[in-house]
Amino acid sequence: MNTYPKKYANEVELEEALSRPAPELITMMKSLEGDIMLLGVAGKMGISMAIMAKRATEEAGVAKRVIGVSRFSSPTSRTYLEENGVETIAGDLLNLDFVQSLPDIKNIIYLVGFKFGTEGKQPTTWAMNAFLPGLIVDKFKDSKIAALSTGCVYPLVPINSGGSKETDTPLPVGEYAQSCLGRERMFEYGSNQNGTEIVLIRLNYAVEMRYGVLVDIAQKVYNEEVIDLAMGHVNVIWQGDANNLILRSLSLCESPVIALNISGEDTVTVASIAKRLGEFMGKTPKFSGTEADSALLSNVSKSKELLGSPEMALDTVLEWTAHWMMEDKPLLGKATHFEVRDGKY
Repeated sequence: MNTYPKKYANEVELEEALSRPAPELITMMKSLEGDIMLLGVAGKMGISMAIMAKRATEEAGVAKRVIGVSRFSSPTSRTYLEENGVETIAGDLLNLDFVQSLPDIKNIIYLVGFKFGTEGKQPTTWAMNAFLPGLIVDKFKDSKIAALSTGCVYPLVPINSGGSKETDTPLPVGEYAQSCLGRERMFEYGSNQNGTEIVLIRLNYAVEMRYGVLVDIAQKVYNEEVIDLAMGHVNVIWQGDANNLILRSLSLCESPVIALNISGEDTVTVASIAKRLGEFMGKTPKFSGTEADSALLSNVSKSKELLGSPEMALDTVLEWTAHWMMEDKPLLGKATHFEVRDGKY
């Protein structure tokens, strides 16, 4: 069992925790055939996930290349990955020639997506979320692909329903969510045409101390701003757990594709999160509105059966987040817009 401190002093300590491989992942690496490439590696999750993959291969005692692909608009990210043993390739994944130039790698983690600020940028949203997956599934038709999707492909469901299951019919609300269903359909098409083995990861929501639902709420609590309770219930998962489960999902790829919800097991209220953060911060949260009887929720019974439960307790992450906020440590500045109910992100 991993042991964790009461708080993290800096981003170096945080990144180490986020990239710490679970024993089950290390074991999987011993039997996984081929190298691993992460597309869209420089986003919120990719850097720690790539380093986790590399650490897992080293701890498993197997020689595997771990490659990260991105535009790398921040050279710092590329340098950090390379310092931690991850090879990098820079380029624009919307460029067909660049995609075709990528090496043929057996295991692909697809992390590319466009969400933040998509309202008003619908053509780019569809290009990134639906057109690009078609290019990728054609290029890597002989690979195993774990493709990140989102729980946003589901509709809002009653808060006492236990959340949407993978067998439920997707009913995405708004163009962002519709484009994400488009992404899934492109991967499905490629799998059906070529027998490509794929797992679609419907993630909802990963959190750490620099971004995520908990940070969004913590900022309002700390700054004594009013919290709207309309979207009053959420699922969250510590990003380190999400990284481990997503990497391990490579062992579940099938053709036709399978979908897999990954999130925390509990449905938690926004109010309870805010109150607990307030206790750590010495603040009293301010609320407005009332909780709706529906929310965007995922049922994770399938992933629990196949991969096991997330390790990290929510209260631990809440304590970390509160300390991080109070000590004015760096944030990514990317709001999740989890409170949106009309699909306009």
